[in-house]
Formats: sequence, structure tokens, C-alpha cells
Amino acid sequence: MHLLSLQSMQQKNREILVAILLGGMIAATLDIGAASLITGRSPVAIARVIAGGLLGRAAFSGGIGTAILGVALQEFMGVLIAAIYVVLLKAVPGLLRRWIPSGLVYGVIIFFVMNWVVLPLSAFKASAPHFTAVKFATNLAPMLVFGLIVAFFARRLSPSAPAAQDQAVTAA
Repeated sequence: MHLLSLQSMQQKNREILVAILLGGMIAATLDIGAASLITGRSPVAIARVIAGGLLGRAAFSGGIGTAILGVALQEFMGVLIAAIYVVLLKAVPGLLRRWIPSGLVYGVIIFFVMNWVVLPLSAFKASAPHFTAVKFATNLAPMLVFGLIVAFFARRLSPSAPAAQDQAVTAA
């Protein structure tokens, strides 16, 4: 019986790790693509901007190594953001039952934290952003998708979630 409990715990830990890694890395990668589409800059240029959070303006004159650093930082942030969501699942069990609304709300939280906390603390020392309504919506939309992706991969972490969700899909 003890071996089954240990195997079950290992399986659960594996599921948590997969949810964090897939949710975070997929969302982070798509976020680079969204930033590229929004700004009209290449993904390499976006990656350099991300590296600029650590290196400041020197990132713009950096080579491919700077872009690789930017991608690594973006992926790390994505995984960290996904891990925070998974930790929140323990504190707020309703997040699993309503993963779409909770993912959207988490996306809004990500948006505000990135723009009003992370960017001002970065090497750019950016002040709080000033958005027009259109620019606000354009920049918020990818964060809503980011939150949904994280919530999507975390939605099956409840012991009863897979069976209940599969039944709901079959019934619909």
C-alpha cells in the first residue's frame, strides 16, 4: 500500500511539473510571437528587448547571444508564472473548476505585474506605461491568452478533474 502511495505521489508531482513546464513555456513562446506581431519587430529583436531587462540598452547592440539570453529569460519567466498559478491552485480550489475565467483573471494580473512592477524594476528603469485604449487592449490580449494557456495546462491537476471534464465534453 505504501508503494502505491509513493507511486501516486510521484505521478502527481510529474503532472504538476508537466503542467508548469508546458503551460509556462508554450505561453512564453507565444508571447514572443505576439509581441513581434504587435510591434512589427522580429522575434530576435523582441528577445533582445527581453534581455534588455537585465542588460539595459546594451542588449540592442548585442549579438545572437543576447537574443538567446532574452529567450531564456522569457521561458524562465513563463515557467515561474505558471508555477505561481499552480501554487495558487492549492490556496484557491475554485480555480480548477473554472479554469477559463481564472485563466483570464490571471492574465490580467500578469499584465499589471509585468507593466507596473517588473518593467519599472528592470535595467530599463521604465516608468509606469501610458496606454491609449487601443494600445491597452492590444497589449492586454496576449496576457489573457498567456493566462488561459497556463490555466489550460493546470486544469487537470485536481484528482477528479480529468474524469469530470471528459464527461462534460462528452455530454456537450
